[in-house]
Amino acid sequence: MKKASLVIKEIQEGTYNDVLKEVYIDESRIEKQPQRYVAAIEKFISLYGDQEVEIYSTPGRSEVCGNHTDHQHGEVLAAAINLDIIAVVAPTKETIKVLSDDYDIQGVNIKDLEKRDQEVESSEGLIRGVCARYQQLGYKIGGFNAYMTSDVLQGSGLSSSAAFEVMIGTILSGLYNEMKVDPVVIGQVGQYSENVYFGKPCGLMDQSACSVGSLIHIDFKDNSKPVVEKVDVEFSSFKHSLCIVDVHASHADLTDDYAAVPYEMKKVAQFFGKEFLREVDEKDFYNQLVAVRKEVGDRAILRAIHLFNENKRVEKAVSSLKNNDFDTFKQVIKDSGDSSYKYLQNVYSNKYPDNQAVSLALALSEGILENHGVCRVHGGGFAGTIQAFVEDEYVDHYKEEIEKYFGEGSCHVLKVRKFGGMKVL
Repeated sequence: MKKASLVIKEIQEGTYNDVLKEVYIDESRIEKQPQRYVAAIEKFISLYGDQEVEIYSTPGRSEVCGNHTDHQHGEVLAAAINLDIIAVVAPTKETIKVLSDDYDIQGVNIKDLEKRDQEVESSEGLIRGVCARYQQLGYKIGGFNAYMTSDVLQGSGLSSSAAFEVMIGTILSGLYNEMKVDPVVIGQVGQYSENVYFGKPCGLMDQSACSVGSLIHIDFKDNSKPVVEKVDVEFSSFKHSLCIVDVHASHADLTDDYAAVPYEMKKVAQFFGKEFLREVDEKDFYNQLVAVRKEVGDRAILRAIHLFNENKRVEKAVSSLKNNDFDTFKQVIKDSGDSSYKYLQNVYSNKYPDNQAVSLALALSEGILENHGVCRVHGGGFAGTIQAFVEDEYVDHYKEEIEKYFGEGSCHVLKVRKFGGMKVL
């Protein structure tokens, strides 16, 4: 730990330039970081005084392949990205106090970790839940003061809430457990907090991707012990960037659409006496399809078909990356997006057929990209964002063209980051 004012001086002298290059990768993002870090430390000093601090970073994530598979114990391929939350932190005794940008989170006393009904869907609930789960698992916890600032886009499918949960877990690992808590465990702790204390059912993909970093293949067959494999490739060697386009469509009133996806998949599973579709034999599904269809209806059948094939696509995407076969990888991503559109049906809501911003963004992107990249719906779908893998030398053209339709700043050019939750300095 170093005194906050000394860290500012060292940043300004360029002491950490090499570290920042490794974390943020893209030159346009690297050059902004020293000023961003200094501003965060100065804010910390104004809140808590000039004391010894540590600085942590947790990335956002992008789902690459495996759309709506995790809640059926399926497989996913996800990537940490070079947008992150940073936290300037100093330990205290019993209270965790966080200011997150301009949002003042109430202090959480670590001696009182019972779930509180009034903290459902709150940051305080997430903090209390992470601490409670750490304690249950036998890890040390303690208080801290923190100032956090984030450039992970909220509502963009890049998992700002998961990044926050993982940040709390990473800080506790660093301050009180010698940074030895396994990143997969930190992800599981975040999921527990979101499920139990925040009151939102979610899979484990978001938290794992934010916590582990790089490209990761996750198999959720045993949800208590997910198999997380880091796909060890140098993504920059493929000379493609990950673009996320915000189509500026609201997620409001879409809760029923999201909930219907796992509900319908589970209805198919229940026909076979199983809880999750991953447990259903695909041959049995097709052999009994006529009977299943009568029981559950056509859309549930189509969503099940998507699930069975999507798990195979994830495995094919992973193997193509390992074999440095990026053309096959791109074709898999395109096939995954087509399946999401046609069979999973999460590109627009049937309740609002006039509002199809995601569909429009995909149609326009295909025309702009031609053979210079591929695109697909991103994350939960129905609104939010699309994803495109675009040749580096074509990115500026794609960004310029797509922003004519969705506005300046709607296209975010990202890189895959090799670090998950980490102590930066």
